[in-house]
Amino acid sequence: MSQSHNRRCFVQTANAVAIEAAMFLSCTVFVIFCPLAAVPAIANSLQAGAAVVDVTPQTFPVIVTGSVLSRMADSVTSPLSARALALADDDTKLVIVVVDSCTLPRDLLDESKELASRKTGIPTDHMLISATHTHRAGSCMGLLGVSPDPNYVPFMRLKLADAIVAAAEAIEPARVGFARAMAPEYTALRRWIRRPDRIAKDPFGNETLRANMHAGRNWDDVTGESGPEDPELSLISVQTRGGKPLAVLANFSMHYFEDGNSIDADYFGIFCDVLKQKLAPKTNFVGIMSHGCSGDIWRMDYTRPDTWDDFEGIDAYANGLVKLAADAMEGIKYHDDLEVAMVERRMTMKYRTPDNQRLLWARRIVEKLGDRLPATIEEVYAREQIFLDEAQETEVVMQAIRIGDIGIASTSTETYAITGLKIKAASPLEKTMVIELANGNSGYIPPPEQHLFGGYNTWAARSAGLEVTAEPKIAASCINLLEQVTGKPLRRPKRSRGPAAKAIERMKPLAWYCLDEFAGPRAIDSTANHLDGIYESHVTYYLEGPHSDQFCSSKEKNRAAMFVGGRLHTRHPTLSESWSVSLWIWNGMPNNGREVSGWFMSHSDDNTLSAFSTHLGIGGTSGFTGRLIIQQGIDGKIIAAGSSEIPRWTWQHVAFVREAGSVRAYLNGKQEIATSAATLTPVSYEHLFFGGRSDNSANWEGRLDEIAVFDRVLTTEEVAALATNRKN
Repeated sequence: MSQSHNRRCFVQTANAVAIEAAMFLSCTVFVIFCPLAAVPAIANSLQAGAAVVDVTPQTFPVIVTGSVLSRMADSVTSPLSARALALADDDTKLVIVVVDSCTLPRDLLDESKELASRKTGIPTDHMLISATHTHRAGSCMGLLGVSPDPNYVPFMRLKLADAIVAAAEAIEPARVGFARAMAPEYTALRRWIRRPDRIAKDPFGNETLRANMHAGRNWDDVTGESGPEDPELSLISVQTRGGKPLAVLANFSMHYFEDGNSIDADYFGIFCDVLKQKLAPKTNFVGIMSHGCSGDIWRMDYTRPDTWDDFEGIDAYANGLVKLAADAMEGIKYHDDLEVAMVERRMTMKYRTPDNQRLLWARRIVEKLGDRLPATIEEVYAREQIFLDEAQETEVVMQAIRIGDIGIASTSTETYAITGLKIKAASPLEKTMVIELANGNSGYIPPPEQHLFGGYNTWAARSAGLEVTAEPKIAASCINLLEQVTGKPLRRPKRSRGPAAKAIERMKPLAWYCLDEFAGPRAIDSTANHLDGIYESHVTYYLEGPHSDQFCSSKEKNRAAMFVGGRLHTRHPTLSESWSVSLWIWNGMPNNGREVSGWFMSHSDDNTLSAFSTHLGIGGTSGFTGRLIIQQGIDGKIIAAGSSEIPRWTWQHVAFVREAGSVRAYLNGKQEIATSAATLTPVSYEHLFFGGRSDNSANWEGRLDEIAVFDRVLTTEEVAALATNRKN
């Protein structure tokens, strides 16, 4: 098989590029211009211009991107647009373009930027071009089983340059403001963790599929979501100096609304059109919806089947977002004396290339393909191994923009919601949005811990082939670029303390693990004792925890860790005969899913069941189904059990109290277990494990939060206070 066949990419000759450049310089641009107003110049006066260029395919049928296998479209449901916003101060000019496309390759965008730079003088590193990620656009990039459309690629190259030029030429004095709205009903996690006994096979024939998209449709197969969502709808509103709406750049984390075999701009296009009708009909106003970090996000909340049909189609969805946006913008304060700045960084990253065994497997399959496109998942991923092996590495682009006190970061990847949240939380600017799929597409970048769970978002291909450490490197680079454009250091956010948190603080625990980290391996001890814990592998982070209104004093979310068979290993060398633990548990396993639903606390040496070890968990099919159980010793004997069945997927407070020869366990402030078994001798192990047993048997599948370890006996009143978030 030839190298050209392997690559299956559209090759643009030097002569053709020159012809396109000539065409571009002489063509007439049919776009919306905002006329230049004659006003006196002022220091650092902000200017802005906006334009819309039609990028709907002109030649049909056209290859459509957005699926694993190739498909064609021969009709248009709604037109596709490139919507551009130019911003400038006295020294700097930049342009942001958002295109109704699923994905755009870096080389195509670099060529469009170069064409536009020749006409405008704007440096190419001051241009951001991103895709909305509609799954119903013409194909500009080879990905999985889909090839670029040879007619559409050169057309798009010119049109993107047209959009940049048109926005730059439309600049006039302007003012800018920022707003945000929370839209949790419009976005949710599509990637769910599968039960340990329901692991499926990947395209390479290996049982690695511990998490996957849309697995939450079947509750019996899953334990919970694999990460957090980001429900923030961010809005940068631009007006003329006289107060007339000029443009709104919106940003929201939701993948796409629907699929289909006709050309369509999806909810992104509807949002822009409806926003214009609501804010400034019959004007030159340009609405722009950019794609937030949505690699693991979709619109359907699988935790609430009753809401799956709440939206009566895509129009209702888009109109709902427009209403939220318009309401949020009513209180905006605008400024016209803002500086703008922009920086870019390009980083070479390795692909996860196949080993010899996988490469031989791939070559055997691809040789049988001949000249036809892949028709099965196996064929698609076999061919992708050839691409990765040939390429070995790729270039990833990150950018940061500052507009006064507003920040924009961009990634050229399909980025998980948690990564966007990381960047926003650390940005020197509290008003920050993150745009993904900007300046190319280097595929999904799961956080390193997510690679252990497998699934489509991790399978090695051009769609998800970067090195395992790509996500932290890209996130750190975006934060660093935001530091550069602001001249300020990153923020290190600290959770506010609500009454429940203050109650724990007043009781002076020996160690307190809030479990609100964005990543492992360290679980920070919130006391001054510095008894940090260590997350083992197979833990994921920053999911919603219990009682945000009680653990936080502001509108922020309380966060928790999700245990996927891993543990939190803590060491407490000063523990003696009497000690206590308070924590919140959320069980992801069905109570009858296995012999023991899960162990969430263990006091023992590591890797063993010692004679005097003690373990706390929830019973399963072997007995005491759904109830608290205490086990001791090496024979796995359950020495005591509670009487209340604990519902799945609900937050419950548990307290464990040990003193001379006896233990007690409390559920939501009420005593469930009390035993004075003779075997509970005053043996003091240094290690406490949370999220699993000391020998890694039936480890926890669910969330834990607010683990407080006390080197004393908690009173009944203190336990009740911790459970009900009352002051003691």
